[in-house]
Amino acid sequence: MVEAPADLSAAAQVSALPLQVDLLQLPPEVPAPGAPALRGVLDRLFAHWLSLPDTAALVAGLVQKAKASGGGAAVGNSMLPSMMLQGGAAVPPLSPRSPRLSRKPSGLSAGQPNRSASPLRPTAARPAKEVIPQFYFQDGRPPPYEVKKQCISTVDQLFAGHSNGLRAQEFRMVTRELCKLPTFFTTVLFDKIDKESTGFVTREAFIDFWVNSNLMSLDSATQVFTILKQQNRNYLVKEDFKPVLRDLLDNHPGLEFLKSTPEFQERYAETVVYRIFYCLNRIGGGHLTLRELKRGNLLSALRHADDEEDINKVLRYFSYEHFYVIYCKFWELDTDHDFLIDKENLIKYGNHALTYRIVDRIFSEVPRKFTSKAEGKMGYEDFVHFILSEEDKSTGPSQEYWFKCLDLDGNGILTYNELQFFFEEQLHRMECMAQEPVLFEDILCQLIDMIGPENESYLTLKDFRRCKLSGHFFNILFNLNKFMAFEARDPFLIRQMREEPSLTDWDRFARREYVRLAMEEDGEDASNASGDVWDESLESPF
Repeated sequence: MVEAPADLSAAAQVSALPLQVDLLQLPPEVPAPGAPALRGVLDRLFAHWLSLPDTAALVAGLVQKAKASGGGAAVGNSMLPSMMLQGGAAVPPLSPRSPRLSRKPSGLSAGQPNRSASPLRPTAARPAKEVIPQFYFQDGRPPPYEVKKQCISTVDQLFAGHSNGLRAQEFRMVTRELCKLPTFFTTVLFDKIDKESTGFVTREAFIDFWVNSNLMSLDSATQVFTILKQQNRNYLVKEDFKPVLRDLLDNHPGLEFLKSTPEFQERYAETVVYRIFYCLNRIGGGHLTLRELKRGNLLSALRHADDEEDINKVLRYFSYEHFYVIYCKFWELDTDHDFLIDKENLIKYGNHALTYRIVDRIFSEVPRKFTSKAEGKMGYEDFVHFILSEEDKSTGPSQEYWFKCLDLDGNGILTYNELQFFFEEQLHRMECMAQEPVLFEDILCQLIDMIGPENESYLTLKDFRRCKLSGHFFNILFNLNKFMAFEARDPFLIRQMREEPSLTDWDRFARREYVRLAMEEDGEDASNASGDVWDESLESPF
């Protein structure tokens, strides 16, 4: 028989409870309840139950739990109903403790508080991952669904009844109405889509090129750049503009008269392209970038030419009168008509207006490398750059052209010695013409006041950019005729400037020269047609 544990206070308390014999459901041979013999039977049963191994383990577990709760008295109390412990008074239980106020786990030391469970520092919920919308699209931002749907609807209307596609002439309406481009882009746009040269552009091919490639969502400059450039380039060259100029010559009413002279059609197209690159291609090298195209005014000039029937009213790039003046001035200097100009030819320009020293700098190719293959000869493209720079010295390309000519050492600044070097010849020319000479010291003060440089010790190209009188500055140093005309304050020129302030110096020069050349061709007296007294009436000994 297993020995019962020594401490049986818990068992004793259980035995002290009143026994309800009826619940035992004893068999008939067991004495009836209340009989003395029954008490002995129950004692033996209880002693036998205590001797069982399971009972010993149960009692030992209860004892250990009682010790952990604070002793035997606590065990006794814990086994009694709560109403009995309160002296019979019914006390409601406490509400469950809040999880935030629960005791910290025993594994955490007192020196390291659990910050995540602290009621003074509530745990912040982790923010949801922010989704950044796509902001770069290689082929441009896709158009909104409604815009794309409307575009396709317009395409269906324009291509309706043309199951085989549109021909080039029929495609002009698509270029203007749908693509919102000048009609002169019809040929190059048509050829871009009709890669197989079938002579037709189908609805599906146009949608794939214009809509599916997101070309419709780009700005106009990028659209033009993408249409004109070759596939393996990220710039435009002069040849890329030939289809546009060919379309312009074939379809513009103001140039219809040139169809009888194809050679002059070619010269006109070349001149327009040279003027475009002169104004826009500021980096040089003959590669026109997208940024340069966006900064220029070519697109507005193209739209103006598309809307204006008189091509001479399109003063930017496309005026035929401007081309006529440039070409005739070149032809006058090219005495042997080999389409090349040497130094002696150029010195005659403007009735010997320029000094030898500045002409030498031009032919040293300092301001710009000549495109002609003949050494010491200027080609037609080089002359276009020269005459545009000479007749309007207030533009950015012109200022850069002449600044490089004056910068003898190429260090990017103009010193007083360099200015004096070029003015010495001007002074000599004035003495030969019996003009009152002006000392360089007096001219220098006038030049400095005219430009207003940041540093009065030298001049930079940046100083000229901010000055509106840069043209007069350069004329003082190497163009005697214009210098004296400005000093004389020609009333005709002053009246022209006041009546038409929107015109540039080049526009006024081209107008005067065109009138003079037209009168000479008609056999009339053109001595006063130019309006520039010194340019036409002064005779120079050089």
